[in-house]
Amino acid sequence: MTGLPTVVVIGTLVSDPEIKWTASGAAVANFTIASNDRKFDKDTNSWTDGEATFLRGSIWRQDAENLANTGRKGHRIIATGELRQRSWDDKDGQKRTVLELAATEVAMSVKFATAELTKSTSGGNRSAGQTSNSGARSTQHEQAPSVDDEPPF
Repeated sequence: MTGLPTVVVIGTLVSDPEIKWTASGAAVANFTIASNDRKFDKDTNSWTDGEATFLRGSIWRQDAENLANTGRKGHRIIATGELRQRSWDDKDGQKRTVLELAATEVAMSVKFATAELTKSTSGGNRSAGQTSNSGARSTQHEQAPSVDDEPPF
């Protein structure tokens, strides 16, 4: 890791992950996670949902393919990675800033569902000796995308 804040986000996929490939052939999956506070109201003896927080994220290479093949709208996921800030000027010249998750691992949550793991058969862009499971990641670390790879957003 580069020293950026590392976070774990648990939430629901807002839509199916969108997968794209860079000119060099690296897969990148973009996704949005929704999460909200849930509090118990003692007065009404019931749970109430707070406002939803939405976070855009991306994951690269074989992990991107695994997420695109298994993650679906409404699935509860656990994503970990670096929180990154990106700024740009919009068409009106206003500076905009957004926080995004550069995910290093994404897994299906089994809090409200069951999941079946299937070992990936494709090697993707992994180095020799690395394998991956859908929803699980090799303990060996991959290198970050090279500078000639296009950004995922």
